[in-house]
Amino acid sequence: MAELEILVRTAVFKSANQLVGWLLQQAADRADALYQAKPGEVPKGRERLQVQGTFGHFPLRRDYYHHPGKQQGHCPADAALGLEGSYTPALAKLICLEGADESTYLKAERHLVQTGGIAVSARQIQRVVQRVGAGAQAWQEREGPLGTSDAPKMYVSADGTGVPMLSSELKGRRGKQRDGSAKTRQAYLGCVFTQHKVDEEGHPLRDWDSTTYVSSFQNIHGFGPMLRREALRRGMGTVGKVILLIDGAAGLAKMGRINFKDAIQIVDFYHAMEHGGLVLQALLGSKEHPEYKKRLRRWAKRLLKDKVQDLIQETRRECASKSKKQARAIRKALGYFMRNSSRMLYGTYRAAGYFIGSGVVEAGCKTVIGARCKQSGMFWSKSGAQNILALRCIHASRRRDEFWKHRLNDHAARNDSLNLAA
Repeated sequence: MAELEILVRTAVFKSANQLVGWLLQQAADRADALYQAKPGEVPKGRERLQVQGTFGHFPLRRDYYHHPGKQQGHCPADAALGLEGSYTPALAKLICLEGADESTYLKAERHLVQTGGIAVSARQIQRVVQRVGAGAQAWQEREGPLGTSDAPKMYVSADGTGVPMLSSELKGRRGKQRDGSAKTRQAYLGCVFTQHKVDEEGHPLRDWDSTTYVSSFQNIHGFGPMLRREALRRGMGTVGKVILLIDGAAGLAKMGRINFKDAIQIVDFYHAMEHGGLVLQALLGSKEHPEYKKRLRRWAKRLLKDKVQDLIQETRRECASKSKKQARAIRKALGYFMRNSSRMLYGTYRAAGYFIGSGVVEAGCKTVIGARCKQSGMFWSKSGAQNILALRCIHASRRRDEFWKHRLNDHAARNDSLNLAA
């Protein structure tokens, strides 16, 4: 009979929006009928909510319960239907996609109108993104089930970039300004990807669509375990080799030793060459010196032949004939290689078919973080930036459906008498 009534209603209603509204009202009535009030909750009758979906607006009536002791209210039907405020789950998912992917909330507002005729203000888009984004960040940090992978090589990479913040978010924080103050706050981005093959020349090939991302404004001690959990969900315990690609920063190296103690640590070759350039500038006085480019190419060739220790010794001998001030600058620049020499065996890594560049996470910092949070004139609160970056990481990791399924179940779980599949 229920199926027959739906068919009849479909023929009678003049619009898809009317049909959707009627179906949701039936689902809300059923949820209210099944709900058993929790201790302390007092029924307050039916309340009306103007709900917006992808097809338009429609009214929804549902039971409202109030808990005087906790000073909070609850509509069981809202949780059962997975409503985000006054938006249906389908529209909320679309709002979060546009709000996180577009460079501004205003552009997201315009794009929704232009592509779907859906009118949601930029301010409302921001509110939905922040509401859902807090759950997205918690979902990133969750203790997930251990995954499996048949990949012979798994790569874990991490980097940090500064996000411009409101002055209220930076009080008491040290930075790189002349007065010691900060204009940005460090956001960490981590990625995990796998490799099965190399090309005809023996260069590694990243597995298609294997990269997933996590982000956080926690310090390195909080971010490291979070990245480890992501690697475990991806099957770190079952892969052949785990390779940690970092830029040589002491904090990231320590994070690797603590959270990926059995991994092969590799310092990104591009950063090694950048620091090689700094050594040569200190030696020659300037990068405009006629020998600079020639010697930098020589550094690259020797680094790719595992000759980092030879370069250190040669530089030390050359340093002996320089002035004290210049020698001090050379030793400071050379310290990067002395600290990271064991992670710079690029000839060995290449022969094993490993990646020696951290381009994946570097690109992620630009596309996932920079493209949304580092536009001209932007200043963020910590929660505002963290929540939107969590959604962007989930989108970039192709996990939207998985996250939204979890969120719907989480909403439904607020009603003890309802099954999680409701």
